[in-house]
Amino acid sequence: MQKLKCTVSYDGTNFSGSQIQPNKRTIQFEIEKAIKKIHKGKQIRIYASGRTDTGVHAVGQVFHFETDLLIPRKNWKKALNAILPDDIYIKKVENVSLNFHAQFDAIEKEYRYFVLNNKETDVFKRNYSYFYPFAIDMDIIKQACKLFEGTHDFTSFCSARSTVKGTKVRTLYEVSCEKQADEIVFILRGNGFLYNMVRIIVGVLLDVGSGKLSMNDIEEMFRKRDRSAAGKTVPPTGLFLWTVKYEDD
Repeated sequence: MQKLKCTVSYDGTNFSGSQIQPNKRTIQFEIEKAIKKIHKGKQIRIYASGRTDTGVHAVGQVFHFETDLLIPRKNWKKALNAILPDDIYIKKVENVSLNFHAQFDAIEKEYRYFVLNNKETDVFKRNYSYFYPFAIDMDIIKQACKLFEGTHDFTSFCSARSTVKGTKVRTLYEVSCEKQADEIVFILRGNGFLYNMVRIIVGVLLDVGSGKLSMNDIEEMFRKRDRSAAGKTVPPTGLFLWTVKYEDD
């Protein structure tokens, strides 16, 4: 028996999220279907570093599974990609210890969120960015980003539908943004993220940049620990799970 760790990228446009759901096309379903074919019909369960929602993309999602097939790593990558649909691609396959877990052993995740900041939309970017045609102050947004760095209770920046038990304290190592031409990219790195946390934070930062909110408003959101204190959740289309890091990396 061996355990394999796989890094996968996918275009989430035509998926109902990553986690398997009855009668819906998901990332987990497609990957497990491919692995099942390689195992001649034997069902093998995969375990991802975390779930992504409908329309959310990944550049470096990670999952693991166990197998009793003695196939070289490079052949696993080739075999899986030969079966998987074109909107999923296995980038890397590694052997790991049997006690490795893609979710529980992750020490850092990085998300990136892309915003098209132009008066005119771009039909070719509609599935990969959030169209925001309003004037914004990038300097103010960059200042506001710093308020989210560090260890905080992110209750106000978590979906009310979250099923997380226990504390909603998380540590963000980096919250930053840059603008090139008409594209803004937000980068968030941390030890863990709550449901819709990135999309809610980006929505708040855009509201600060357009003058709808102030720095004091953000501090009040943290203090209230109430989802209704923060603004809207921006669409999933601009969100990418960029990397997942582990101790051995």
